[in-house]
Amino acid sequence: MIEFERTKELAKKNKLTLLEVNDKAGLGKRTIYNWKDRKPGSLALSAVAKVLHTSTDYLSGRTDDPNPHQKETVALDHEVPYSYHGYHVPEEYLNMVREHDNHDMNKDIRERRARKNDRGQQ
Repeated sequence: MIEFERTKELAKKNKLTLLEVNDKAGLGKRTIYNWKDRKPGSLALSAVAKVLHTSTDYLSGRTDDPNPHQKETVALDHEVPYSYHGYHVPEEYLNMVREHDNHDMNKDIRERRARKNDRGQQ
């Protein structure tokens, strides 16, 4: 099956044996060797793809590109227009929220959830 062949090929390129890939992916004993005759499960295929730095689409033959394209990360702080009730939130207000101690915010959230849970249990 194609999954076995492509896994074998990429393992060799990465200077790994199939048993090493199998172990690094946390699969059962000699699982990858079973792929010669059976289709792998999606979780196993995903684990192997992660070890080999490729995609499940490549291993399963849906694409011939072994190098998944890295998504660019975007710093959202200044890129996303924030709004409140449909109105733009000025940067000065956003900065006040950003400066607020996260610990205090998390504490407030926990307290509100606890009060809400207490009311729900009565």
